[in-house]
Amino acid sequence: MREALEQLQRNAEAELNAAGSQEELLALRVKYLGRKGSLTQVLRQLGNVPVDERRLLGQFANEIKEALSAKIDGALQAVASQDRGNQLLVERIDVTLPGRRFGLGGLHPITQVAREICDIFSGLGFEIAEGPEVEFDYYNFEALNIPKDHPARDMQDTFYIGGNVLLRTHTSPVQIRVMEKQKPPVRIVSPGKVYRPDSDVSHTPMFHQVEGLLVDRGITFGDLKGVLTYFVGQLFGRDVALRFRPSFFPFTEPSAEVDIRCVMCRGGGCRVCGQSGWLEILGSGMVDPEVFKNVGYDPEAVTGFAFGLGVERIAMLKYGISDIRMFFENDMRFLEQF
Repeated sequence: MREALEQLQRNAEAELNAAGSQEELLALRVKYLGRKGSLTQVLRQLGNVPVDERRLLGQFANEIKEALSAKIDGALQAVASQDRGNQLLVERIDVTLPGRRFGLGGLHPITQVAREICDIFSGLGFEIAEGPEVEFDYYNFEALNIPKDHPARDMQDTFYIGGNVLLRTHTSPVQIRVMEKQKPPVRIVSPGKVYRPDSDVSHTPMFHQVEGLLVDRGITFGDLKGVLTYFVGQLFGRDVALRFRPSFFPFTEPSAEVDIRCVMCRGGGCRVCGQSGWLEILGSGMVDPEVFKNVGYDPEAVTGFAFGLGVERIAMLKYGISDIRMFFENDMRFLEQF
């Protein structure tokens, strides 16, 4: 039995030295060390050996197995290293070639439009002001002349977190916070997210607004009209007509909705404008004296105007988009167009 094991080892080592490829080495492993290999067959015959010799022969056979396994593993590593070297010689990497460029991301269309709106007003001297999205009821409603029993609250039903804390329904609370800390003159625009429980092709539970406020001595409705006329001309083109319609907002008096000539049909009437030829884009008005009293301003000494617009609505009109939900579906085919 021992002579058979020694002869098997000599034969395996000779074949191993002659093998030159990975396939040949793997075949030798199966031939000698596999479940049906030569060494395995010898080990199965140990049951026929006398007990006093069985332990020594078993130990000798295991030593041969470990030695052959180590030599085969070493030969496989050497062959793999040689193959990699040969591959590099064949491929010959050209270090003078330009590297592969990574694709750059882009700004979301809502971000682009919001920045464009803020840039227009910044050119008129307005400063950017921001505030918390989780707001107190006082700043979101009461300080803006919307008491708890006011029917206007039904139009701005929102998500209450607990007690008097809620997700803001507009960015107007920023105006209150700024006026509490700053004496006139005040000239700000406040962009940001707002929340209302609406969801359809023209409304989402979360959307973006840009609201503006100008407070100083001698501010008139004519100033409001001039600023908004300039804004519309910069955003949609100077040839786009606009009009002011009487409206109602609790925090402005008088109040007005601002419409522009339909950018889709140029006033001829279409499905987008409901055949009217006009599209509503924002609300505006002169700041109500009660709001000034809430922040400690003297309504006899200063006047001001405020306005607010939805960024998504402006983007839909600017880019001809029919469904507001497309902005938030993260469809790259849609977003890459901007």
